[in-house]
Amino acid sequence: MKTKKSFLWLAFLILATIWILARHNQQANYNSITGLVFGTVYNITYQYDGDLKPEIEAELKRFDLSLSPFNDSSVISRVNRNEEIVTDTFFQKCFNRSMEISRETQGAFDITIAPLANAWGFGFKKGTFPDSVMIDSLLQITGYDKVKLENEKIIKQDPRIMLSCSAVAKGYSVDVIARLLDRKGIKNYMIDIGGEVVVKGFNPKNDRWRIGINKPIDDSLSVKQDIQTVLKVTDLGMATSGNYRNFYYKDGKKYAHTIDPRTGYPVQHNILSATVIAEDCMTADALATSFMVMGLEEAEAFCKAHPKIDAYFIYSGEKGKFETYYTEGMKQYITEAP
Repeated sequence: MKTKKSFLWLAFLILATIWILARHNQQANYNSITGLVFGTVYNITYQYDGDLKPEIEAELKRFDLSLSPFNDSSVISRVNRNEEIVTDTFFQKCFNRSMEISRETQGAFDITIAPLANAWGFGFKKGTFPDSVMIDSLLQITGYDKVKLENEKIIKQDPRIMLSCSAVAKGYSVDVIARLLDRKGIKNYMIDIGGEVVVKGFNPKNDRWRIGINKPIDDSLSVKQDIQTVLKVTDLGMATSGNYRNFYYKDGKKYAHTIDPRTGYPVQHNILSATVIAEDCMTADALATSFMVMGLEEAEAFCKAHPKIDAYFIYSGEKGKFETYYTEGMKQYITEAP
């Protein structure tokens, strides 16, 4: 009888061990969530047993309270109103990285662009169409060297200086959600917030993530989604900037939202879109904008001097035909032209 009980107990232990191991090795399902944030759409796919949408949206709300100039209560809005305020870590990290990129790009990227963006109608305040006198005046309060962060507070050379992180904050928000998923121990995910992307691990087909680059066809309503090429990527940040979505015409001339902070005017280069791959999405986002400001020749030179950065440019060639230029490192990601 004792032998029989021992055998049953041993059998139970073996079965329990098998069940525990099976549970441990079982792959979690992939979840996909979507929603609206910062006036755009987000799509997130991740491998995890559980709905993380409430936590993700709570984190995005905290981020909005820091860096959205459209939120009157945000840190950046209070900084722009010259209120006495100690900035938070979201703001500080964004500001410090922005200053680094401004120096690296010799001012092609500059978060003090806000008054100029507002004047041209692409900012968070409505402006009147500027003349050369106004542009010259606004350039006096534009320049990343005119503002600094000391003891967690912003110090301005002129109280009229205002900041806009619109060319970097969206990419940074993707990094913030990526860190949230990392803390959960999630190894496979794709985060897309308004076209700025971070990918890690593999997709549900156990392959690298497939991300398309849109053709830069003028489309202010964002309804055209023709694909120029498809990239297969993992463990990186990616962002695209272009002048084919946010623009207007005045007196028969097109004015696009990318403004050169060095001249005060919207750029008129033949480069139509810039897609950048970097270690993080905040860097990719800021550099994509910088390249649109630089133009093709200057952007190519920058990439050659910074081999860790990969980029794919679409520009207008002869007779308006789309032409492309991409870095040597980008070749490993390009899989097909649809």
